[in-house]
Amino acid sequence: MGSVTTQKHANGLEYVDVNTELCQARIFMQGAQIDQFTPKGKPPLLWVSSADDYQPGNGIRGGIPVCWPWFGTHENPEYPQHGFARNKIWSLESVNMRNQVVDLVFTLPKSEFEQQYWPHNTEVKVLFTLSETLSVSIVNTNLGDTHVNLTQALHSYFPIGDIHQLKATGFSHSKYIEFGQGPITQSQDSVEFDRETDRVYTELAPLQTLHTPHGTILVSRENSQSAVLWNPWIDKSVRLSRFKSDDYLTMVCLEAANVLEDNVKLAPGESHTLTTHIAWQ
Repeated sequence: MGSVTTQKHANGLEYVDVNTELCQARIFMQGAQIDQFTPKGKPPLLWVSSADDYQPGNGIRGGIPVCWPWFGTHENPEYPQHGFARNKIWSLESVNMRNQVVDLVFTLPKSEFEQQYWPHNTEVKVLFTLSETLSVSIVNTNLGDTHVNLTQALHSYFPIGDIHQLKATGFSHSKYIEFGQGPITQSQDSVEFDRETDRVYTELAPLQTLHTPHGTILVSRENSQSAVLWNPWIDKSVRLSRFKSDDYLTMVCLEAANVLEDNVKLAPGESHTLTTHIAWQ
């Protein structure tokens, strides 16, 4: 029999613990952030830094932080990086289990919206479907009477064993911007890593593959033509908070996104759903 229970971390953060015949997972109310997902009989599919101490108010350095309602640095430099949703307390709206498949819906309460940053009348939910695979969605609905534009990302951290042996594929015929340069057209299908990598891709195919020493991870997207591929490498690792200096060796981020020209444009009453699907091949 499977179970879905609400528990509390030693540092006070509440989370939902999922244990079924298909998987084990943990999702925190803060940020609606999943930090553990392990299909039964297989290795974990998400990475978290051992330097993270799960303090309230800090987004967890790993798992899948929700970047909303903007990704990266806002045009106003006083606004928080990656929006404000990842540090807010979300509400668990519903739980449904059928044949050991668990569906969870989290909603960001209106009281948690930062009106000085986001004066729009919108609703945002994060949906999880947990089985042998993991699906995560951000659902935006414009409840107001004016158009709304936003950018967003599911900032997924993957355990890849050894960055020197990682090959990421599925990038041919896409474009990317990196360190302010671009757009650069990528003709080759694969990316390998020997330096800091911070690419914001557009015109990207819906499926990428991470070939690691421990197996192959499939990462796909719906309603998204953009994604971010990131590894901080050596110098930046030293500067990152809640991140060990050698953590770059064992992780990579491949983030489903709606950024740059792929931003979300919502007419009054309109909804949009960004989804990522993650699985071992």
